[in-house]
Amino acid sequence: MLTEILVSPFLDYEFMRRALVGSLALAVSGAPLGVFLILRRMSLAGDALSHAVLPGAAVGYLVAGLSLPAMTFGGLVAGLVVAIATGAASRFTTLREDASLAAFYLVSLALGVVLVSLKGSSVDLLHVLFGSVFGLDDSALVMLAGVSTLTLVALAVFYRALAMDTLDPLFLRQTSRLGEFIPFLFLGLVVLNLVAGFQALGTLMAVGLIMLPAAAARLWTHELAVALPLAAGVAAVCVYAGLVFSNETGAPTGPAIILAAGLVYFASLIFGSAGGALRLKRPRRHLEG
Repeated sequence: MLTEILVSPFLDYEFMRRALVGSLALAVSGAPLGVFLILRRMSLAGDALSHAVLPGAAVGYLVAGLSLPAMTFGGLVAGLVVAIATGAASRFTTLREDASLAAFYLVSLALGVVLVSLKGSSVDLLHVLFGSVFGLDDSALVMLAGVSTLTLVALAVFYRALAMDTLDPLFLRQTSRLGEFIPFLFLGLVVLNLVAGFQALGTLMAVGLIMLPAAAARLWTHELAVALPLAAGVAAVCVYAGLVFSNETGAPTGPAIILAAGLVYFASLIFGSAGGALRLKRPRRHLEG
């Protein structure tokens, strides 16, 4: 009985295997970025950028229909524009960065919904907002695998610089030429993963797979080197659990995956050994955030 529920769907149906591979690619690259977002106190930035992708994807949809290359390119451009505009607004005006992000988040979401509605139907709008993980084709899988590989390579190559920029950015700027480059690299990786994620989970759900496993991992360890793979592992387990639950119940797949991640997060809030409500009192060491 358990084999029929947990294993057979992935052996019998190609769409289940595609959904698993594509979602796992997003999970293992996005969740470690979520750890850095939390430690940088930029959780709101991830949410805002996920919605910033929507207008660009909508423009690509208006131009070429449900075309993956067009919507991906449009979302990438829109995400980068909003990231740069948010930084400029917080630097050259009296608004704090969180206020600028909130404003861009609301405007981007509204603009994207209006643009999609101009040409498409409610079905098209739901596809953009919530994705279609069971409908991943070869081009979508290649894009997800490519983004995941690029992200993991960048994290490995620039790990020390990213960690230093997260924990002590002023010291990095004083001691390395990478100090000015790393923040832009990091935001670029976040936008890239959000753009890749909207095809599978939609613009509303993709950020959940980045942030919730990262938040759960943060509650179990103070070690950055442990938190990154732990977040990726949690995300991978939640992807599998969400797909199984969706296949058995008929629930929407993207929300099912995010609900699985939410359950892990709530359990970590209570039992997490490095920040949960029932944790033993231990001295903090390496991570703050």
